Amino acid sequence: MTDAYEAAVLDVDGTIVRSDELLPGAVDGLRALEEADIDRVLFSNNPTRGGAHYRDSLAVHDLEVDPEDVLTSATVTTEYLAANHAGETVYLVGEERLQSILESAGFELTTEPAAADLVVGSIDRDFTYETLQGALDALERDVPFYGTDPDVTIPAEGGSIPGSGAVLAAMEAVAGREPDAILGKPSDVAAAAAMAKLDAPPERTIVVGDRLDTDIELGIRAGMTTAVVLTGVTSRADVESSTVEPDYVLESLGEIERVLEGDRSED
Repeated sequence: MTDAYEAAVLDVDGTIVRSDELLPGAVDGLRALEEADIDRVLFSNNPTRGGAHYRDSLAVHDLEVDPEDVLTSATVTTEYLAANHAGETVYLVGEERLQSILESAGFELTTEPAAADLVVGSIDRDFTYETLQGALDALERDVPFYGTDPDVTIPAEGGSIPGSGAVLAAMEAVAGREPDAILGKPSDVAAAAAMAKLDAPPERTIVVGDRLDTDIELGIRAGMTTAVVLTGVTSRADVESSTVEPDYVLESLGEIERVLEGDRSED
C-alpha cells in the first residue's frame, strides 16, 4: 500500500448507507481507511440534516462519527451565509429542519417577500404554488439568491423523489435568474469547507461518492483523486456515457484499497 494519500472526503447516502441500511463493503472500506491512517470527513448533500444526525444514524451500525467531522449542504450553506450575510433576514423555500439549522445560527426567517434580504431555495416536500409566488415576489426585488444543493432527484424507498434542484429550477424559471451560488457539492465553497476540515492538500486527498455530478465533479475541480462507487445512483453505463470521468470505479467502498494501492486495472 502506498502512502500517497493523507485524507478522504466520503459521501454518505449511496456510499456508506442507503436510507437506514448499511451498504455492503462500507465497514471494510472505513476500516481500510482507518488502518491506513487516512483522515476523513463525511460530506452529504442532504440539506435537512446536520452532523449530529449522522453521528446518531451511523451509531446504530456501530460506526463512530464525530459530528465535527461531518458536513452537509445545510451546514455549508449556513456557514456561508453567516460569513457573508450575518444579521440578514432569509426567505426560505425549504423544510423545517433547514429552518431550524438557520435559526440556530442566528438567522431570522420571514414568510413576507418584502421583508427578505436574501432567498434560499432547497428541497421542500410541501412546495406549493403559493410558495413559488412568494419566492418570485422576493426575487423580483433583486435580493441575493442561493441554493443548498443541485440534486434534482434523490433516492428514496420505492424510487427517486424530486430534490432541491427541482425546486430551484422552478424558482429560476419564474424569476428569470439563476442562483448567485449553489453551495453544496460540487461548489468551490463545498470543496473549501471540506479541505478546512482536513490537514492535507487536495493532491493527497481522495473523494469517494456515488454521484458523478456532485461528488466526482467536486474532486475534479479541487484537484483530488476521485472514486465513484456503484452502490448508489451511478451505474457503469452512466460512467461510460458521462463527460465527468472518475479516476476509479469501485463496486463499493469496500474496494477503497485499490485506490490506496494505485490499482487501476479494473477501471
